[in-house]
Amino acid sequence: MEFRDLKKQYAVMKEEIDLAVAEVISSANFISGTQVRKLEEQLAEYVGVKYCITCANGTDAISLALRIWGVGEGDAVFVPDFTFFSSGECPAFARATPIFVDVDDRTYNMDPDRLERAVCKVKAEGKYNAKAIIAVDLFGLPADYDRIQSICKKYDLLLLEDGAQGFGGSIRGRKACSFGDISTTSFFPAKPLGCYGDGGAIFTDREDWAELLRSYCVHGKAGNDKYNNIRIGVNSRLDTIQAAVLLPKLKAFREYELDCVNQVASWYTSSLKNGDLILPEIVSEYSSSWAQYTVQLPKYANRSAVQARLKAAGIPSMVYYNRPMHMQGAFAGTDSAKADCPVTDYICGRVLSLPMHPYLSEEEVWKVSRNLKKALIEE
Repeated sequence: MEFRDLKKQYAVMKEEIDLAVAEVISSANFISGTQVRKLEEQLAEYVGVKYCITCANGTDAISLALRIWGVGEGDAVFVPDFTFFSSGECPAFARATPIFVDVDDRTYNMDPDRLERAVCKVKAEGKYNAKAIIAVDLFGLPADYDRIQSICKKYDLLLLEDGAQGFGGSIRGRKACSFGDISTTSFFPAKPLGCYGDGGAIFTDREDWAELLRSYCVHGKAGNDKYNNIRIGVNSRLDTIQAAVLLPKLKAFREYELDCVNQVASWYTSSLKNGDLILPEIVSEYSSSWAQYTVQLPKYANRSAVQARLKAAGIPSMVYYNRPMHMQGAFAGTDSAKADCPVTDYICGRVLSLPMHPYLSEEEVWKVSRNLKKALIEE
């Protein structure tokens, strides 16, 4: 059993993907080929924004967004404490100070009440300029944007939606990657929509920001003139081959993968309910793209032992995440390390992610569930 079965996905789409890649190779247009712009247009239409700018990876996408806003030294950027490192790494790389905020213990996304308290504290202390919020759509579920957007408006903060795991999720039909002033995603292979390497995208409704982002992505070029560099940029482009891979994968994602992965999640929930596990919670009017199906183990369970028993049964599992952001070594001795995040501290020791992808069968889900329950009984 695969944790995320990219081999099965390729087998299903082999003919379309092989043809798309062969077209790029035969044309030898490996950089900025027509497939890149076609993909950007389809992504923007799917998400429901005016502009999509692809780039080399999801981390670059966040860094480029912060660069557009001039985020830098003396600025505070509010980031959930329970997330992947790049969410906090990018503002720190820009020489801003990440302020880590605790999360909700059922959705795993940023807690708006704790966010507002953190913003008020930074403003009262006056050491940093409260500049922006990076809200993460963790495990496929959009963050509480009703509350977070109101906090941004109240305190004059910019909102960056990190939709690397949330692509395909929605709130009342509105798609993830449309809620931020700028939103970003990643096409890392294991993401809900992944390519066969690294890749990322940035979404916005502002034309001026879109033009700047396109310039920054290609060495600060002026429009289509790559030899007139009017600003200091970076080299962050999505390869044409990756765009070609993503086009048929986006079609499959829209037509059936998203529905399939929600079916898999419902099988897990049915087979694991009425036990000691805390299961993922999907808020009313929200939908998830299920980047992960993550449970919380009971207090009595030894997570390493449970994982070992699952592995012995041929079932892979992963821990996302075992260390809070504020305890990462890179932030040791900084103000970022002073975060008070008891929920994150607790769930980092209890979460366990199970195999999750659109091609899991009901029989496989029940096998995972039976063996997980058995592993807990043996504790």
